[in-house]
Amino acid sequence: MAMERTAVNPVAWSLGMGFNQGEVVSGHTRTLYISGQTALNGDGKPQHDGDMAAQLALSLDNLVAVLEEADMTLADLVRLNVYTTDVDLLLQHYGVLAARLGAAGVAPTTTMLGVARLAIPGQMVELEGTAVA
Repeated sequence: MAMERTAVNPVAWSLGMGFNQGEVVSGHTRTLYISGQTALNGDGKPQHDGDMAAQLALSLDNLVAVLEEADMTLADLVRLNVYTTDVDLLLQHYGVLAARLGAAGVAPTTTMLGVARLAIPGQMVELEGTAVA
């Protein structure tokens, strides 16, 4: 079976910036590569300035929206990259993420990286993932 790629965009604002929210690659299995998700609303406007817990929760909600648009769930997540501008602060609120992953019965491979800043000013956390179903 030939590989097929399908764009996954539950919101359209990213198309104007030249990227898909996710991409399904089909063959023997379906693999979804999820672009970094931050605390942006459906119009691409930053939310929860200065609130790490709220940004983390919305970033995860946005990652889940991409999964759902591809007919997947958090249980299909096999890789999660976490980028943050403040590792210590993120670790204080990591339970927000851990609880949702635990409830889904998943423990994806994860990398956390401290970065000087993210692409959108004011954003403190970004989640990037890979899911397979």
